[in-house]
Amino acid sequence: MREDIGFLDIAELGTRYRDGRLTPIDVVRHALARIEALEPSLNAFADPMAAMALADAERRTTELASGLDLGPLHGIPVAIKDLIDVADVPTGFGTRARAPQMPARDAELVTRLRAAGAIILGKTNLLEYAYGVAHPDIGQTNNPHNTGRTSGGSSGGSAAAVAAGIVPLAIGTDTGGSIRIPASYCGIVGLKPSFGIVSLDGVFPLSWTLDHAGPLARNVADAMIGLMAIAGIGDAPQRDIAGLRIGLIDWHFGSHEITPGVREALGVAMAKLEAKGAVLVQVGIDDLARVNAELVTILHPEASVIHRALLPQNPAGYAEVTRQQLEDGFRTTAADYLLAMGYRETFRASVEAAFAQVDVLASPSVPFVAPPEDPRIEEGEEGEMLSSGFANVSGHPSVSIPAGMSEGMPVGLQLTGRLGQDAILLAIARAIEVALVAYRRPESPSDR
Repeated sequence: MREDIGFLDIAELGTRYRDGRLTPIDVVRHALARIEALEPSLNAFADPMAAMALADAERRTTELASGLDLGPLHGIPVAIKDLIDVADVPTGFGTRARAPQMPARDAELVTRLRAAGAIILGKTNLLEYAYGVAHPDIGQTNNPHNTGRTSGGSSGGSAAAVAAGIVPLAIGTDTGGSIRIPASYCGIVGLKPSFGIVSLDGVFPLSWTLDHAGPLARNVADAMIGLMAIAGIGDAPQRDIAGLRIGLIDWHFGSHEITPGVREALGVAMAKLEAKGAVLVQVGIDDLARVNAELVTILHPEASVIHRALLPQNPAGYAEVTRQQLEDGFRTTAADYLLAMGYRETFRASVEAAFAQVDVLASPSVPFVAPPEDPRIEEGEEGEMLSSGFANVSGHPSVSIPAGMSEGMPVGLQLTGRLGQDAILLAIARAIEVALVAYRRPESPSDR
């Protein structure tokens, strides 16, 4: 029974809380025991917050027993990426450039989670300042499906915590794919919401015009519950597969970087959807080939400005690659930055125009499965950001869902919806999730 608790979804946990079969105390104790069993080989947590989580679990258990019910997240443990402030818990940012900072108050999204009854359980590891490389003193988070491979980044700790059955819900951030990439690698659901609908107050920035925060979960329904809590939006009506127009983005599906195994898994997934009545449409988006280069032109100088005071104080405290990226950002000209910002306005309109012919846009979440280490972007290659970066530039909501396996590792399908219509995107994703039935639980230590 202990092994089953960690993989129950939010609705089932809620049912068991309310009929007396489980309490939040039971679930938090199980989560902490699972962290102890899986760390340090997983390396998903910077701080499990055990004492605070247990105290909150006792309070939430008492509340439910007394008849106070705050909704579906009441008593549900949620993990938080370690660049998001949790009051009186050190924020470490995955770095050695400075000592962990002790925030006096919660980030707004954490405040919203607490108001919905959630228990904050642990700060999760990340790539340094969410900037694409693990600090060597901290190391990467490993994949629950195979700890010899990465869980991805930068929200790898949050993805691994969910995939490993520690928590049903976690929060990450996404500037070029940092929720969707680890969700794909770990075989779970990861949502980058529409730009601006989730408050970033209390979230340390990487790039203020590209950053998003959002949920990671094992199914779309749980991701929707998380989004409703942190963004204050409502659910959407159920959607059917029959007649659903799915736009296959030609630049993404036609890339030579997609491995044969990923291509095969996605081909099987698309055939299943078509057999159930979905209509597959090839879609081209103007100037999509430029988007990741323009994203970097925006991201690099914004990140450098954010770190302009800290970098000179302790340059040796950064990982070498992070430091190089920050130094490179100061070399971006104002003209190039402004041209990139102008490009994003016309590009956003191009993406939105694609929805005149389809209900949702589809891409491979990542062109390959989780590698042993977080990959570097090679000259002339899009790499793991092939499909994910465009929605950060345009601001559209985008979600990765499980879509099969290759090399014994998960493959993700990325779905992107109309700007501001996050609930409708997730309703479509739920329908596709049911049709694919692609989630696969990692083998647990007790099974080995």
